[in-house]
Amino acid sequence: MKIQILGAAREVTGSKHLITLDNGKKILLDCGMYQGKGAETDGMNRNLGFSPRDIDYLILSHAHIDHSGLIPYIAKLGFEGTIITTHATRDLCAIMLADCGKIQEHDTETNNKKRAKKNLPPLEPIYTKADAEASMQYFVGVSYNKVHRVTKGVKVTFTNTGHLLGSCVVNLRIKEGEKTTRIAFTGDIGRPVNRILRSPQPFPQADVVICESTYGNRLHESTTMAEEKLLDVITRTCVEKKGKLIIPSFSVGRTQEVIYSLNNFYNSGKLPRLKVYVDSPLSVNATNIFRLHRECFNDRMLEIMESDPDPFGFNDLYFIQDVDDSKKLNDIQEPCIIISASGMMEAGRVKHHLANSISDPKNTVLAVGYCSPTTLGARILRGDKEVSIFGTLYPVRADIERIDSYSGHADYNEMIAFLECQEKEQVKQLILVHGDIDSQEFFRDKLKEKGFGNIVIPELGEILN
Repeated sequence: MKIQILGAAREVTGSKHLITLDNGKKILLDCGMYQGKGAETDGMNRNLGFSPRDIDYLILSHAHIDHSGLIPYIAKLGFEGTIITTHATRDLCAIMLADCGKIQEHDTETNNKKRAKKNLPPLEPIYTKADAEASMQYFVGVSYNKVHRVTKGVKVTFTNTGHLLGSCVVNLRIKEGEKTTRIAFTGDIGRPVNRILRSPQPFPQADVVICESTYGNRLHESTTMAEEKLLDVITRTCVEKKGKLIIPSFSVGRTQEVIYSLNNFYNSGKLPRLKVYVDSPLSVNATNIFRLHRECFNDRMLEIMESDPDPFGFNDLYFIQDVDDSKKLNDIQEPCIIISASGMMEAGRVKHHLANSISDPKNTVLAVGYCSPTTLGARILRGDKEVSIFGTLYPVRADIERIDSYSGHADYNEMIAFLECQEKEQVKQLILVHGDIDSQEFFRDKLKEKGFGNIVIPELGEILN
């Protein structure tokens, strides 16, 4: 058996790891899209490093696009295997992949208009919305903590990571001849206390652990402090300065957490009287899917729902789907909160809101999640005095704030605590993926201090036995 790292190697996004069994069967763990790499992104996504027709099984850790986003692409190129994941992940993929396909079509159309002016041939989108919808036929949903037979000699069990609705550790037991190898792929690890989801659960003992490392060199503030800061930012921006609060947020996961916090503020009388707009069709659909999967909610969330049946809705909260309604938000002069995708500020409607708001000192831009180093979000957060949005330079005069604890990723202490369920001497190899190299090296040293050994930080394409 061999494991090849085909994505998220010494960087975040593009999660893809290929297991080739001794009998030739191929199992792909995740099939994620690279994001936030500028002009390089398209080529990196088209160059898979494997033939989709050769993949027998794809096992998916969760629905975020940097883990699932190339599924329609490999289906378009001939993949006809089985995609195995949790029920909630399948439901989220149904809307997220279609949305991603729609974005590919739009971006390609826009790019082709520019290419036509230069007499360059048109490009094809990586995949379309129709391709995404067609790829859903390969999905099979499996419940948490149920042993599922993948193929002869291979079984999988999903255990909750608390990162996103439906997110899981992929726990594989692979029997080849007389040898059994236990592989655990963490996907992305959530925080031990989540506002909505159940906490990450211990996972079965593994011989090989493939572990994310996104926040491998960072610590989060407490959840309570984060909510206090959110309320403080709202008050300073919308009450004292009478400005707009722009919250770039991932449509799935972070948006629902922010809405949930605002809902609790509203119920307790702490939220100032102002309108809150969620400007993202995907967020609307994702929120509806959240409502369907109570099995993923923690006890506190279920308790609140006994008195508040809809923790994702309150008076003065408006979900915006229509493009024209989205454009009208730019004309609003009164204080308000606008939550819009994408979280890294690289695409989607939030870029229009940033272009309209970032140069006004009355306004605030509040980041609530991770931003890859090359993204617009990262440039804004590191303090650039002006940024390019849609090719136009805008001076940054709005206040820039950040709340890390709304991130769905555990910090390094939380990840180490999550891994402590393993008997260290039985873990023969600990492979760090899905993190920038500085983060990974820091995390590796912390893991060594805790007694973990044989820690590998693989390069792209590296094959591990």
